[in-house]
Amino acid sequence: MSLHVAIQMDPIDKLDVIGDTSFALGLEAQERGHHLWYYTPDQLSYEEGQISACGQPLTLYDNPDKFFKTGALEQRQLHDMDVILMRQDPPFDMAYITATHLLEMLPAGTFVVNNPAEVRNAPEKLLVTHFADLMPPTMISRDLSVIRGFRLKHKDIIIKPLFGNGGAGVFRLQPDDQNLNALLEMFFSQNREPIMVQAYLPEVRKGDKRIILVDGLPVGAINRIPKDGEARSNLHVGGAAHHVELTERDHYICERIGPELKQRGLLFVGIDVIGDYLTEINVTSPTGIREIHRFTGKNCAARLWEVVEDNLVHHYTNGSVYPVPKRNS
Repeated sequence: MSLHVAIQMDPIDKLDVIGDTSFALGLEAQERGHHLWYYTPDQLSYEEGQISACGQPLTLYDNPDKFFKTGALEQRQLHDMDVILMRQDPPFDMAYITATHLLEMLPAGTFVVNNPAEVRNAPEKLLVTHFADLMPPTMISRDLSVIRGFRLKHKDIIIKPLFGNGGAGVFRLQPDDQNLNALLEMFFSQNREPIMVQAYLPEVRKGDKRIILVDGLPVGAINRIPKDGEARSNLHVGGAAHHVELTERDHYICERIGPELKQRGLLFVGIDVIGDYLTEINVTSPTGIREIHRFTGKNCAARLWEVVEDNLVHHYTNGSVYPVPKRNS
């Protein structure tokens, strides 16, 4: 079965293909005989009940010196696509939210991964709070007195913006650090959202595990170890990827959250685990599968496409909705 696949993503010429997950997903689709088409979120449009985009046919090459070729720009109705991968990076702002609303208008015959309504309802640092017993001590607030009280209780803390990515804007405040007020002033002068504050986990020095789940089941993992003098382990800020095996606790965490992810139609998810604690559930544009493939040989992209293809076969043969939550149409 050859599918027409649209990838909604950031400008392709800016990708670091050695580690880029969107590239890996597209490359695997192409190797399976599917036809790729690419557009950026700002090319998405609504007009008289129809959702379209101005994009280009796309060919990918697993060569960092020449990794893509695009065809002529064309306006296409997105209901003609079999699959749309929603893969632009956060920030999770109103532009991102608007894109989820537009994609949600597509008929059920176009399979959007991940389910746009649930991407909107489950930002990474908020969905995880549904599993508070798996998390480190955490609070979300703009109330200065409440934040100061949390710090007084836990001493060593991490401050994060709620809707950032790649480790941007993440700070560690040790007990003797006097910059709390200045940091909060900076955060709150730039946006109106609360912030997330968590107790610092010393186990992060041993690594921050990224586990990829497909259709609610773990398919691979890497360990990201922060460089010396850095509290953040994100690969974007210099964290180093290392091979890792899942522990009994990791499997337990996946078993707890997997059914919820599956029920929401969140097929492709990356979770972050430090020590015994779940810290984030990434649903917008999770990364890490190129590193997992290099260290373990596991092909997370292939597993995702197996699930997508099976869902579409079910739809075409039974004339029914996918066995994932149907979007409003």
